[in-house]
Amino acid sequence: MKRVLLKLSGEALAGEKKTGFDEATCIGVAEQVKKLTDDGIQVAIVTGGGNFWRGRTSETIDRTKADQIGMLATVMNCIYVSDIFRHVGMKTEVFTPFVCGAFTSLFSKDAALEALNAGKVIFFAGGTGHPYFSTDTGAVLRAIEIEADAMLLAKAIDGIYDSDPKVNPQAVKYDEISIQEVIDKKLAAVDLTASILCLENKMPMLVFGLNEENSIVETMSGNFTGTKVTV
Repeated sequence: MKRVLLKLSGEALAGEKKTGFDEATCIGVAEQVKKLTDDGIQVAIVTGGGNFWRGRTSETIDRTKADQIGMLATVMNCIYVSDIFRHVGMKTEVFTPFVCGAFTSLFSKDAALEALNAGKVIFFAGGTGHPYFSTDTGAVLRAIEIEADAMLLAKAIDGIYDSDPKVNPQAVKYDEISIQEVIDKKLAAVDLTASILCLENKMPMLVFGLNEENSIVETMSGNFTGTKVTV
């Protein structure tokens, strides 16, 4: 694989704190990604916003407004994480689908590919820019647009299970599963819209635990212990 999109869950960025940022975790991610870029792999990144905001749990705020707050949470995450990446020696650029003053660049495919080809790690913040679409859907959309070879899904758990392992201690992890099975069995790897986008555009996914030691590098080097989602 020469070009990948890495989706980082907000909860995983928070580490054990479960909220905000865990700097050691973010530095660990940056150091792993630097190994990939040093090997010539182009990396784009999408972050979730769950370490700051989960609008769907609110019953008092309008869904559109709640989703807008979530988009801004991902902008904060990307600005923070991109600066950590710069700290460990990478060049970065943050793209958003809406204007954020001088904080970010306005997304276009041409600008994103130009940045990748210039050796930058690029961040896609703000989701799709529209409510009712999750960061999973935004990540798949951007992966398709930049013609990534695969989407790497780094989560707080280490793969896809047949049921929620937090609720069911007997849950079984899949080593490999098709995206059609994910849809048919209603497994919560990514949301349904994102799953269908993967299916229609033949975008494979590798799902793994961010907090597993060296998990990003191991995934790219073939020592993969998560769940491979085929198309």
